[in-house]
Amino acid sequence: MAETRRVYLDHAATTPVHPEVVKIMDYYMLEAFGNPSSIHSLGREARKGVEEAREQVAALMGATANEIVFTAGGTEADNLAIQGVAYGRRDVGNHIITSAIEHHAILHTCQHLEKEGYKVTYLPVDKHGMVDPDDVKKALTPQTILVTIMAANNEVGTIQPSAVIGRVVKEHGQAYYHMDAVQTYGNWPVNVNDLHVDLLTVSSHKIYGPKGVGALYLRKGVKLVPIVFGGSHERKRRAGTENVPGIVGFGKAAEIARETLDQRIAHNTALRDRLISGLLSPIDYAHLNGHPTQRLPNNVNISIEFVEGESMLLNLDMKGIAASSGSACTSGSLEPSHVLLAMGLPHELAHGSLRMTVGTDNNMEDMEHVIATLPDIVRRLRQMSPLYADKIKGHAAAPLTPAGEEHPHDV
Repeated sequence: MAETRRVYLDHAATTPVHPEVVKIMDYYMLEAFGNPSSIHSLGREARKGVEEAREQVAALMGATANEIVFTAGGTEADNLAIQGVAYGRRDVGNHIITSAIEHHAILHTCQHLEKEGYKVTYLPVDKHGMVDPDDVKKALTPQTILVTIMAANNEVGTIQPSAVIGRVVKEHGQAYYHMDAVQTYGNWPVNVNDLHVDLLTVSSHKIYGPKGVGALYLRKGVKLVPIVFGGSHERKRRAGTENVPGIVGFGKAAEIARETLDQRIAHNTALRDRLISGLLSPIDYAHLNGHPTQRLPNNVNISIEFVEGESMLLNLDMKGIAASSGSACTSGSLEPSHVLLAMGLPHELAHGSLRMTVGTDNNMEDMEHVIATLPDIVRRLRQMSPLYADKIKGHAAAPLTPAGEEHPHDV
């Protein structure tokens, strides 16, 4: 019996750990295992590893090492940024601006703050998932203390006009600018000075590092209060003994990403574009979600009419192909993607979404395998759809193409 080909296309959810990362983590787990706050030699060696990693993580974003705060992941870093600024600037104002398509680490934190009396403006996006910088400018008030808008969307891959938004916030003069760059960092150029950000969130396991470690960039002079107490770690900004193996692994992953970023972008872009063209052509009523050109190199998000996303995922998995229907953090929800709904997609089309994110471990043969496999799955599933049966008989209404768009194959 032939072995099933395995193709992993869920790199936006997590990436395999790079062998060099595993190697250095192994050393810090078995040899240099000291507590970095201890003054003996094992503690000093652990502290040296943490500080070297801090420099590596900072270098990939054009920051300095003392501006990096290590956390237990991107979600904690987002919480620290938003709550830390909100609580630290109560005397300045109580207004926060974000977008309707943020990761739930942002949205749920903002909703929590609303219960405490803070005011939050949720900006809309266009049909491609893009925030208009003019909307940011119009939303700013004398009470605005923070603008938090992601660098690129984790579901549809749309890259935001972040530098323009950063300039708008700087002109305001009072608000801080926070950016969730979890999907962008290590996969697309990120420079904190070019982007005019005050705070920026990154995560290790999206760039071939270990899970359970992230970081917050905190520009010198930004006022932020801690939300975790119990020690003076991370310069009194995040209490708790540092996850030394995770941090040094993160640092190594950031170093590798910095050295190979151009090749990584070229590799992923070629695979992405082949997957898009190879799937939209043979599958009728298939739509590309997100911006057609201003999108992450590794992201393919499509909606297919008359098919449920979960059914496609299960059938792909049986063929050895791992994909997702959106954010891994909400994969257990039966609700359609809040991102796709905010972009104007009807519920039926949002339910038929499929996210495939490529990585350095993929090759063109993987893409051809998916292109050969998915259309057959869609055809089989549609045979059970009365709506599709009516459509091909000419009795149904027009396809569910979002308003203002051309036929999906014209995208």
